[in-house]
Amino acid sequence: MPLKVPLSELESRMRRFRLLMDERHPDWEIAIILSRINSYYLTGTMQDGMLVIPRGDEACLWVRRSYERAVDESSFPKIVPMKSFRDAARTFVHIPPVVYLETEQVPLALYERLHKHFPFRTVKAVDSLIQDLRSVKSPYELGLAGQAGEIHRHVLEDLVPGVLVKGMSEADLTGEIFSLMMKEGHHGIVRFGIFDSDVVLGLIGFGESSIYPTYLDSPGGTAGHSPAVPLIGSRTRKLKSGDLIFVDIGCGVNGYHTDKTMTYVFGRALPDEAVAAHQVCVEIQHTIASLLKPGTKPSEIYETVIAGQDPRFLENFMGFGKKKVQFLGHGIGLEIAENPVIAKGFDKPLEEGMLIAVEPKKGIAGVGMVGIENTFKVTPSGGKSLTGDHPGLLFVGE
Repeated sequence: MPLKVPLSELESRMRRFRLLMDERHPDWEIAIILSRINSYYLTGTMQDGMLVIPRGDEACLWVRRSYERAVDESSFPKIVPMKSFRDAARTFVHIPPVVYLETEQVPLALYERLHKHFPFRTVKAVDSLIQDLRSVKSPYELGLAGQAGEIHRHVLEDLVPGVLVKGMSEADLTGEIFSLMMKEGHHGIVRFGIFDSDVVLGLIGFGESSIYPTYLDSPGGTAGHSPAVPLIGSRTRKLKSGDLIFVDIGCGVNGYHTDKTMTYVFGRALPDEAVAAHQVCVEIQHTIASLLKPGTKPSEIYETVIAGQDPRFLENFMGFGKKKVQFLGHGIGLEIAENPVIAKGFDKPLEEGMLIAVEPKKGIAGVGMVGIENTFKVTPSGGKSLTGDHPGLLFVGE
């Protein structure tokens, strides 16, 4: 029998969803969830279909494929098979004029197929509401993230140094890390909460490969395998003495992720400038972690940290050259890059139980990306790391 999300967990999520809808959209009548991640969050299964949530009636998960699997793995109380959206539409005497959809997730062609059978007049977005709902983790979710965090810590801090060998390629290292992660319990995929962003593990690079620009909204980089697959790592870039090794990857257990970056120094010490910049990044992480308390605004954390830095340090901070990001950390859960974000404009106060990956990093010409990242749980006493506390720049001899 597959591991099921407890019914009590699903009931709590649906109840919170309805309460938020009542609070933010008092006139709402119906919401339709089509993305598989949000469907999984609310129903415990991620089949091809749609979740229909009427305001005054029981929510129903309509499944095209596979109905049998949905029934087998989900505790959701009402699951019904369908061949097309027409089957679901026939059960409604009245289609409300306004429907709430995931406007950032639903492709136009899928929208048009839905609208053919649900002739609503107006669409309103439900994306930010669900993001806020997902941002506060339950004890069940925190338990899974905690397991992911311990796998993450053990693999990157304890096991990876033992597989680093002179002459191995970035792609070789990616394969070794993936194998180690799977053996320790990683669920085998990394989900990134930005549209059309492929991720295998994350960003892995030697030296300046780690500051090579990518399409991912991340301070780090990688040259990747090729223009067609700008991921995984190069087969031709070989590890040599004096290299900085940059590993920024996700780890997950039963859907829930942590995010962690570890840096290693192979064979020969890095220049003093790089070491000093790295130490400042570690200090920034500690400062941010101390501020991850309920009631604190992410925007204030960002502004406090940035204002406290020497302007010279801010050059190539959170990126390199023109490729710089405008945040210091991000929420994480069913996907990497969720809300809240430690950045300007995120003024909603933190809540206990949120998970935030804090990642102060700085690009160094001729060296690569130094810095650190760990995943923290927001608590009344500040952020508690789920992924360890090693400061990075772990030295590995040839």
